Amino acid sequence: MKHLSPNRFSIIDSLRTLALALMITYHLVYDLDQWTNLAVDVDALFWFILGKTAALLFIFLSGLSSGFSKHPLKNGLRVIFFGMIITLVTYVAFPEQYVRFGILHFLGVMMVLYPLIQKLPNGVLILGSVLIIASGLIIKDQAVNTPLLLPLGFMYPGFATMDFYPLFPYSGVTLLGVLCYRYVFANRKESKTSVSSAKRDEQKQKAAYPIVTWVSRHSLWIYLIHQPILLGLIFALKAVAVIS
Repeated sequence: MKHLSPNRFSIIDSLRTLALALMITYHLVYDLDQWTNLAVDVDALFWFILGKTAALLFIFLSGLSSGFSKHPLKNGLRVIFFGMIITLVTYVAFPEQYVRFGILHFLGVMMVLYPLIQKLPNGVLILGSVLIIASGLIIKDQAVNTPLLLPLGFMYPGFATMDFYPLFPYSGVTLLGVLCYRYVFANRKESKTSVSSAKRDEQKQKAAYPIVTWVSRHSLWIYLIHQPILLGLIFALKAVAVIS
């Protein structure tokens, strides 16, 4: 059984792996609904809840994990870069629904903002989370005549996209993740770094399964490649008439 590094927690790796599994399942159903004639309805309530749960888990865990990050700005810019690649690809393939501010854009921006967020006291984060989530629920029903406010959650008439995660209300979930890090994991992290190497080796948490840790470590790459793989399999099966 492999050990986790001193700053890894099996519960975080397990939740991130669960989020990936839910997301891949949702995207598989979405692809089957869009590209085949199978009796699949991705708009059904069950699939909506499953997909939204996956996204909220990712957002919450991103806020939580920011507390462990040594290079949030660098990591955030990298995630934004991949988000822009998705924007370019979807603009070419689906110009009417291309991704302008999807979950990678959102996560990247919040990582870049983390050095500012970490300076805020807990009370401000709690109040901010409540106000941001409440404001986001109001904003989503407001239409404006410019696309410049999309990152904040204001949509314009005729707006359509395959993926949209604006700062309001979702940054409120990120703040909840930051609070979870502070209240639950920060002290545990400090206690780990204060013991001797020998003691630390004895106290390392064990991953339930090595594959869970591996998936969690490579979650960004899995996110980037899973859709091309799913679509490739679907069109390959259609080509041989296994599905229609």
